[in-house]
Amino acid sequence: MKQQPLLAVLGVFLTVMWLLLNDSLSVGQLALGALCAALISFAVARLRPLRARPRRLHLAIGLLFQVGLDIIRSNLAVGRLILSTSHRSPHSAFIQIPLELRDPHGLAILSLIVTATPGTVWSGHDADHNVLTLHVLDLQDEAIWVHTIKQRYERPLMEIFE
Repeated sequence: MKQQPLLAVLGVFLTVMWLLLNDSLSVGQLALGALCAALISFAVARLRPLRARPRRLHLAIGLLFQVGLDIIRSNLAVGRLILSTSHRSPHSAFIQIPLELRDPHGLAILSLIVTATPGTVWSGHDADHNVLTLHVLDLQDEAIWVHTIKQRYERPLMEIFE
């Protein structure tokens, strides 16, 4: 998709949001909203020198459902951990996960997935060695986490972005 249609969609979206936030359909608000939207769209376009080139978008749908299920499961697991009557404290730890994914857009989505899942936080990324540092709230088996990140998330993201 070319950048011009995306900027037009962004401009329309920002104008509609401006009108909704101002609760007015007056000509003045429409003109002011369109002007602000045009200026913001122009500024945003200059900030994006590297464009994403996703392929195999059908894999993104499956990934979205997998992430949704994992978020629900993680919410339940963290809730059980917090509400547990046993006095076992969680074994929280940092783990290092070597990544093959290099695309910056894929890495950004991976960071969103990991951080949106309760009980895990993307703590860092060593770009030189391409290693993800992940904080896990209750680490039972490091190998399972490495396998989960690499197979459930990294592999589909590589197929989509690389």
